[in-house]
Amino acid sequence: MSSELKPYKKTVYPDYESLVLDWPAERVLRITISRGKVNAMNYQLHHDISQIWRLIDRDQDVNAVIVTGAGDYFSAGGDFATDSRIPHDYNLMLEMLKDAREIVENMICCNKPIISAINGPAAGGGLAVALMADITIAARNAKLVEGHTRLGVAAGDHAALIWPLLCGMAKAKYYIMTGEPISGEEAERIGLVSLCVDDAKLMDKTIEVATRLANGPPTGLRWTKQTLNGWLRQAWPIFEASSGLETLGFFGPDLLEGMAAHQEKREPNFNPRSPL
Repeated sequence: MSSELKPYKKTVYPDYESLVLDWPAERVLRITISRGKVNAMNYQLHHDISQIWRLIDRDQDVNAVIVTGAGDYFSAGGDFATDSRIPHDYNLMLEMLKDAREIVENMICCNKPIISAINGPAAGGGLAVALMADITIAARNAKLVEGHTRLGVAAGDHAALIWPLLCGMAKAKYYIMTGEPISGEEAERIGLVSLCVDDAKLMDKTIEVATRLANGPPTGLRWTKQTLNGWLRQAWPIFEASSGLETLGFFGPDLLEGMAAHQEKREPNFNPRSPL
């Protein structure tokens, strides 16, 4: 059997509607989420950010990846036009559930180091992308919001899987269950992110870290990532349960009140009695 490698074939990325790709340093691919003022995720953006990691995994020109948001936001998560359709469109619900799962799964399985530059508010699926990166760098004034419970559904996406590993169970339960926003500075203090830097220095620092990784030993770094992510694979049943229960919540009355309160910019008035 020949030991020769197959001829190199350059990876071609689709012309994404809401993802901008560029190369800020040699062998460093940067993904910028860009959709409207707050980079909210419609179906297409949610799908694209879930699938791009498979292409990156096979791209021999990439040794490190940066993911960030355009403008003042990283990503506000799902947009309400899409989310409000889910209780009435079973097939859409299945597609969104599959893509939510694959955001997490594909980022874990992508063999290239991923660095997130959290430049502003991050919530929902946007927060999942930000925190599932291997190295997370937050601007001092970034705002991380795990807001599922404020909307009336279980915390799916990523939080139940990774927050207890990052910042411990006590802090994870407090912030996930209250939905209290976390600044970049506080996120670093509790161990939720790797680093916090001044807003103006965020991208320079991120490119510095990405370049260092891109110039490092490819197999050593990739196998180290694979090994460390064994902790997340062990906890995978927790993620599956959280995703399923979040989806179930989309068909209950709490979500309707939570979404209405959010759109009307008021505190939600949930029914305090539940047969659960």
